[in-house]
Formats: sequence, structure tokens, C-alpha cells
Amino acid sequence: MAGASRSLMQTDTRFMIPLSVLDLAFVPHGATPGDALRNTLDLARAAERLGYRRFWLAEHHNMVGIASAATSVVIGHVASGTSRIRVGAGGVMLPNHSPMVIAEQFGTLETLYPGRIDLGLGRAPGTDQRTLRALRRSPETSDQFPQDVLELQALLGDAQPGQVIQAVPGTGTKVPLWILGSSLFGAQLAAMLGLPYAFASHFAPDALIEALSVYRERFTPSEQSTAPHAMVGVNVVAAETDAEACRLFTSAQQQFANMFRGTRGLLPPPIDDIETYWSPSEKRQASGMLARAIVGSPETVRRGLADLIAETGADELMVASAIHDHTARLRSYEILADVAAAPVRAAPARELVAG
Repeated sequence: MAGASRSLMQTDTRFMIPLSVLDLAFVPHGATPGDALRNTLDLARAAERLGYRRFWLAEHHNMVGIASAATSVVIGHVASGTSRIRVGAGGVMLPNHSPMVIAEQFGTLETLYPGRIDLGLGRAPGTDQRTLRALRRSPETSDQFPQDVLELQALLGDAQPGQVIQAVPGTGTKVPLWILGSSLFGAQLAAMLGLPYAFASHFAPDALIEALSVYRERFTPSEQSTAPHAMVGVNVVAAETDAEACRLFTSAQQQFANMFRGTRGLLPPPIDDIETYWSPSEKRQASGMLARAIVGSPETVRRGLADLIAETGADELMVASAIHDHTARLRSYEILADVAAAPVRAAPARELVAG
């Protein structure tokens, strides 16, 4: 990128706490899924240069504005085009798949890119009921989520005496598992299994504080994690001024309003006045889902980031940014890296063993 600033060229940023990127491979208006996937790789390379810890992609189906449906394939694409950053799923919607298939897919990824693959697991289908049937899955499969996680964990673990079925590749790779959630269910499961936990407060912020409390209070150490590790999802839109950032944020606001209208589509371009777009009820619902978003100039983002970390005690932040213009999105992550950079300090007492 012409005129890249100091932070875009740096290779060893240290942040207040680790920052990671959640990319849904949004397809903006005027672009194609191919454009979105090329932008995804470009963003991942920038995130690696900026010092972000992870780059995760999410599974969604039958959504024309999201190009990451074949999540494991896109993860391989990103991992092959980067060299250090951890790449993973945030997440794979396990009820849509057999644990065996996911073990083989992510075991293969770990074999190709050792030490760089994460596997976040969600219980929701990531789509509507008709599409769920097209995936040949039943809505009731979500009830089996805890058992499926245990089965997947066993398939990725060391082979046991007499074990007949193995994932090849997969067995013995011990790909780090994460539990994703937006309610207390995921917090309880992650704590019981001794796994790291990522809360989706970038679209479901209401239960954030309670879920983190439950997770930390009930955490049982495991082979993968000796202590709780809580990651908080957050929307961040940063620009040179508050006004510019707020305008960029109108793409996400329109997107959420469209969801309530039942008109999901491509990521819309920003508009000058969001109040002319949504109704009072759409505003109330969309603003509730986006309540944790941090939007503004570098100083505004700095304050918002510090407040969120202080309130949640997060061990890591997973940052989503639904910004229509790719260059503006790159710049937002660059600004965030700048304002979050802190002097190198001792490693925190709570550490994710496999991270």
C-alpha cells in the first residue's frame, strides 16, 4: 500500500493485551466473492505485519454477503499466504458437520501449517432452518454439541490402545479447541472442559459480563489450558476523525437493520445520515446488538479499548470490522494497532498453553 506508515511496516508490535482479527470475508456492494477472498488474504498479511495474534474466519451459509462458507478452505488459503500469524475458525458450526470430517479437515491444516491452526467451535447453525436442511442436518443436532466436542477432541488427541477409528491426518495433532458463545451455555461448557472461551459481544453483548464471570469461576484446568483464557469479540471502526469513523460504521448499522428487515445482502457502502435509513425499532434493535462497538478517532478508540479491557479483564480481543472500502478497513486495523501498542511487559500470569 503506497505511503504505508510506520505501523504497517512493523513486525513485532506488542499490545496492551493480544489483539486478533475476525474476518467474515464480507462481499461489499460492487464486488464479487472472489474480490472478498482476495481482500481477506490481503488483510491477513497486513494483520501479520501489524502484530495481531490470530486471524479467524467464520462459517455462514446461504448469505450472499459472506464468502467464508467453506471455512476450512479459506483458512488454508490464508495460512498458505502468511507465515507466522495463527489462522483458524471463529468458528466452525459443529452441528453442521460430523466431528470426524472436522478432525480430518483441521488435522490436515495443522499438518500443513504446524503450530498455526486454531479451531473455534460454535453451537448455532450459522444459517436459517431451510439451509440447515440443505446441509443435510437436523435442528436437533445442536443438542449433541457437548458430546460432539468431546468426540472431536478425542479424534485430534493421541491414539488410544485398541482405537479403531482415526482421523488421518488429525490423530495426535491436538489442534487447540475454543468454545464460542453468546450465552451462559458456552461459558459453562468451556469451563467444564478446560478450554479457552470466546464471547461474541460483537453482535450479542448482553450476557458478556455474566458469561465471563461464570467461565472464570467454574474453570477446570485441562491438558490444553491450565488457566481460563477469555477472548472478547468487539467491533472496531477507526479513522482519522470521529466523524469519518461514524460514517464508515453506517455500513454495519445498515447491515444489522437489513437483517431485521429480512433483506440480508452485500455489505452496503456508508451513508451520510443513518437516521434517514432505519426506523426507530430497527435502530433500537441494531444499536442493542452493536452496543459494544468502538468507533472513532485514534484517541476515541484508545479510550474505548482501555475501558473495555478494564471492564472485562479480557485476556485477548477479537476485532471485527465491517467496513465497505478495503483500504479504509486496512487503515482501521492499522490505527488500532498503533493505539493499542504498549511497551513490552512480562507475560501475564494467565496463559493459554497451546496458544
